[in-house]
Amino acid sequence: MAEQKVTTATIRERKTKGEKITMLTAYDYATAVVLDEAGVDIILVGDSLGMVVLGYDSTLPVTMGDMLHHTGAVVRGTKRALVIADMPFMSYQVSNEKAVHNAGRFLKEAGAQGVKLEGGKEIADLTRKITSIGIPVMGHLGLTPQSVHQMGGYKIQGKEDATAKKIMEDAKVIEEAGAFSVVLECVPAPLAKTITQSIGIPTIGIGAGVDCDGQVLVINDMLGMFERFTPTFVKRYLNLHAQMKESVRQYIDEVKSGAFPDEEHSLF
Repeated sequence: MAEQKVTTATIRERKTKGEKITMLTAYDYATAVVLDEAGVDIILVGDSLGMVVLGYDSTLPVTMGDMLHHTGAVVRGTKRALVIADMPFMSYQVSNEKAVHNAGRFLKEAGAQGVKLEGGKEIADLTRKITSIGIPVMGHLGLTPQSVHQMGGYKIQGKEDATAKKIMEDAKVIEEAGAFSVVLECVPAPLAKTITQSIGIPTIGIGAGVDCDGQVLVINDMLGMFERFTPTFVKRYLNLHAQMKESVRQYIDEVKSGAFPDEEHSLF
């Protein structure tokens, strides 16, 4: 019997029951199949693909076309997990009308089950509009990569009283606007704990401590595939970069020496 499909209701219930939520990113069909079969709750098609897949220096160049293309691939590889797609930079900041249209494209064209938006009070009205037409919204507070230039780099957020208060207020506003969950990125663990205890929707932490309702990591970081930069909060479960490079070198050596293909791997 197949496992039951994870929905936004499932995610909300996890918080009520005190059960941790697991989320990882994926950007292609093959990875999505593995994550889905392993039992991860949520697969996020993050705009982080700009850095770990497309080779950009930030998430800012990522387009709607990029996101729809990769989201569709992930959806096709997923049977159980909830698939959420990042709305890329400038896909929702220009106007609410354009934002609603773009959010709808993720469900209609790519098959995602929801979208993620960065920001607090400034996107509250938009969150209400998107959720009012049946599109689930995941919020994202703290370090918001699409605002990296305004923030002055990839820095921890909420260390000062004023910024901590704003993140707390934004979390409550996002909940009131209808978001079903919120990512807390690079905020102090005590602040993340307080927010988690103060709102009714699940918090999903990345560099925000153990007391969030769930955790998320970029798959390329946790598997050791992305060598350019690894945040301090990332735990590497594998070092695939080194393993893949060694395998490729072995392949090159065997082709050059004539060891591959051998009789077993030849057709007669």
